[in-house]
Amino acid sequence: MRKPLIRYLLAVLFLTGPLTGCRTYYQRQQNFHRHFQQGDLTEAARVLERDRQADNRRVRLLYLMNKGVVQHLLGNYAESNHYFEQAYILGEDFRRNFGDEALALLVNPRVTEYRGEPFELLMVHYYKAMNFIQLGDLDAALVECRRLNIALNALSDRYRSENKYRRDGFIHNLMGIIYDAAGDYNNAFIAYRNALEIYEGDYLRLFGIAPPEQLKKDLLRAAYRTGFMDQLDYYGKKFDMTYEHRSQETKGEVVFFWKNGLGPVKEELNIMFTMVRGSGGQMHFVNQEMGMSFPVPSGGESTGGLGDLRVVRVAFPRFTERRPVYASARLDTGEEKIALELAQNINALAFQSLEDRFLQEMGQAILRLALRQATEQRIRKEDESLGALFGLLGAAAEQADTRNWQTLPHSIYYVRSQLPQGRQGLQLDLILHDGRTARSVDLETYVVPGKTTFINFHTLNTYPPGL
Repeated sequence: MRKPLIRYLLAVLFLTGPLTGCRTYYQRQQNFHRHFQQGDLTEAARVLERDRQADNRRVRLLYLMNKGVVQHLLGNYAESNHYFEQAYILGEDFRRNFGDEALALLVNPRVTEYRGEPFELLMVHYYKAMNFIQLGDLDAALVECRRLNIALNALSDRYRSENKYRRDGFIHNLMGIIYDAAGDYNNAFIAYRNALEIYEGDYLRLFGIAPPEQLKKDLLRAAYRTGFMDQLDYYGKKFDMTYEHRSQETKGEVVFFWKNGLGPVKEELNIMFTMVRGSGGQMHFVNQEMGMSFPVPSGGESTGGLGDLRVVRVAFPRFTERRPVYASARLDTGEEKIALELAQNINALAFQSLEDRFLQEMGQAILRLALRQATEQRIRKEDESLGALFGLLGAAAEQADTRNWQTLPHSIYYVRSQLPQGRQGLQLDLILHDGRTARSVDLETYVVPGKTTFINFHTLNTYPPGL
């Protein structure tokens, strides 16, 4: 290996490894998160505006999604959608950068462009649809439904196993609610039915989330409005429910979404492997405690001595939950008090998504380490001191990719209520894990007969990661 190439590899490791620091993405964004979690959204927006990483393509997607959330919570719905549309386009136009991927094999995956988790990209459309609804543009919200359908098809094609996150019950339910509000009861029925199937199967098995009772009621109502009387009878018997049609001449529907807490953050998990150099040009990375062994071609030969045994560190991302302060909530409409139902657990989705690709992530980490080890050995043959320096810099550069969308809620609850025409006062009771009501929030909305009014409310109160 030529000296200029060796010096180049050392420079790459030095500039992209140790200088990036060992802090996680969450830790590097602490100033923003402090203001955001305290509800100081105006200052959080200013912090984002001053972020020098805003134009860094490697975190550009996260920057846009965070901007979108902050502007959504500030009530700047058009501006919020401006950022979410850019995020959508960036996700759609993602192209593999082979230079980045080659560099990642030498350094760490942080040098690649963040492309987003599947559930994160779905949530972009959720926020866009909610923004359009608040802007009074239901047609544009329906466009987001069609985009969601395309994204859901891509997700189901990605994995075939029933034990992986490959279908999203909440998103299908959301599509049904929006079609329902637009008077497209046929598509609403189909979306509700798909959501029911996913909740009964994937969501109950993977996340312990049963079909919401409200979904069952909505499915019966959509069947009635579509004229599918055989389906109304079938699902009525299945749910042990009797549908009673209510006139909407003087009343309207209110659909209330409560986003609770904040989703998990990625941290770094270090796993120690014993590297055994064997015959035939292979290295074996072994962790007996976890029952893992990865053979990797190295191009080197065993010396038969203790030098063939080394303990090495592999950095792997893991999610850490941020537990919400509130465990549940109920909505007091003045006519009734209704418990909100869990419809989506983003925290659980995040953990499942990472688990789904655990072996893939681990294999890439082992390959990265093996390539660095093989390169170090080649350099040592020509210059022992430079080889040792390469090994030190390589060890310091070993870092996990801890980037993720950290302004998403921990979970999403919802409820539907029929209310009289006019301005209506509502009260949201927030309940702690011990069952006590922590506080009540007064809300107000205007109900239009025969129309659906949407309300979104996000409580940011959450415990620090891991507590």
